[in-house]
Amino acid sequence: MKVLVTGGCGYIGSATARYLRAQGVDVQVIDDLSEGHRQAWDGPLEVLDLLDRDALHSYLKGKTFDGVIHFAARCYVGESVEQPVRYWRANVVPVIHLCEALEGVPFVISSTCATYGEPQTEYLSETHSQNPVNPYGATKFADEMLLKARSEAGQGKCALLRYFNAAGASECGDYGEAHDPETHLIPLAVEAALGSGRTLTVFGTDWPTPDGTCIRDYIHIDDLAQAHFQALQWMAAGKDSGAWNLGTGNGFSVREILDAVEKATGKPVPHDEGPRRAGDPARLIADSRKARAELGWKPKYENAQAVVDTAVRWHLAHPDGYQS
Repeated sequence: MKVLVTGGCGYIGSATARYLRAQGVDVQVIDDLSEGHRQAWDGPLEVLDLLDRDALHSYLKGKTFDGVIHFAARCYVGESVEQPVRYWRANVVPVIHLCEALEGVPFVISSTCATYGEPQTEYLSETHSQNPVNPYGATKFADEMLLKARSEAGQGKCALLRYFNAAGASECGDYGEAHDPETHLIPLAVEAALGSGRTLTVFGTDWPTPDGTCIRDYIHIDDLAQAHFQALQWMAAGKDSGAWNLGTGNGFSVREILDAVEKATGKPVPHDEGPRRAGDPARLIADSRKARAELGWKPKYENAQAVVDTAVRWHLAHPDGYQS
């Protein structure tokens, strides 16, 4: 199997590229390195901007792939509200360019639970209505609709993988999360505990949850990588296009994450309490039974402590990220 991975030097993209290679897949990565890190992937790389249609089509001309996994996108909710045009261009146009150049090639896309909008149930299943409430979720929903239409037109199957909260680092401690700026809870909490980051802000302590803080479903990047490979196998076996939630089905509050970080580091997490952020739901937990039943997906990391332990190992070994 030969697979094209876009954004393969990024956090989840590089984890998936490495996982695919370990399964014997011939992996080719495209990344413009605007946010990804060359050190995260040591295989074949084409440095290319997916918004450059001519350059992309020229590169892909004459090449054949058994599948494409698309990670390259902007993924910050707050930023998307402030820069909606940038998000629509960055998250939708590259998918169009790839579909034009790779007609018939199965397409796996990195999507998000943000396509669902405000949760109407405690556990979100794939049948939940999709009403995104921010430009980030809306652009991913648009990508999904495009790929579904492409599939229905017989131009290539698609697997829509809706992530919950991606987290963690490689078991070996060599690869992990390094964003600038960092916005995710676990790395911010780890950096605060280790003294390499600013004091953490807990956004809201009066949510309708057992301890008053938001609850999220944290899914390890290696478990996400496994699901992408299984989605490719699903389509290669002649199965239909589909959408699958990727989350453990276990929810952990902000306070529980801080406790896990304190246990892993042996140090308290300096933090302040702030007001709720607009648009934050009290809880986001996946119903991932469909992925487990159909794809045969079996996440290894089912609890927050195991995920946090890998993140701490990465941060201890790489206090400056990939610049260490």
